[in-house]
Amino acid sequence: MPEKLHPNVEKVAAILTEHNVSGEIVVFAEATPTAVTAAAQLGCEVGAIANSLIFDADGEPLLVLTSGAHRVNTDLVAETIGVAKVKRASPDFVRTATGQVIGGVSPIGHPAPIRTLVDTWLGKHEVVWAAAGHPHTIFPTSFDELIRITGGVPVDVE
Repeated sequence: MPEKLHPNVEKVAAILTEHNVSGEIVVFAEATPTAVTAAAQLGCEVGAIANSLIFDADGEPLLVLTSGAHRVNTDLVAETIGVAKVKRASPDFVRTATGQVIGGVSPIGHPAPIRTLVDTWLGKHEVVWAAAGHPHTIFPTSFDELIRITGGVPVDVE
C-alpha cells in the first residue's frame, strides 16, 4: 500500500482494525468504480463484489450492500423496510450521507450510522470484496463479517 492513504481509506482501515477484520485493503493503480471493473482487477466473480449503494428512503439514507450480480428492487426494499419510496440517491446525497464518492463508497466509515441492508446472496461467496472509501481501494471480508461490522440486516434485495 502507498505510504499516505486518502483520509476516507485511513478511516476505513482504522474501523477494520477496531473490528478485528483480518483482510487488508488493496489499492489499485486505476479506479474500480463498478463491480465489473473491480472483479476484473481481482480475478473473481462479479457476484463476490459487495456494491455499497446509497438510496433515498423517504428522505433518509439507506445503504444496500448488494452482490455485483444483482440489481436492487427498490419496490421490494421499500416494502421490506416499511417506507413509501426508495429511490437512487443523487451524488450530493451520497457524499453528504457517507463522506465518500460514488464508486468508492465503503460499507463503513460514514459520518453517522446509516441503516444498512445486506443482500443474502453475498452469503454464497466465501470471500466478499467491498470498497474501502475511495474508488481505488477495496478490502476482502465475508457475508457474516459485513453484517457484524455494519450492523446490517440480511435481506433479499432482488
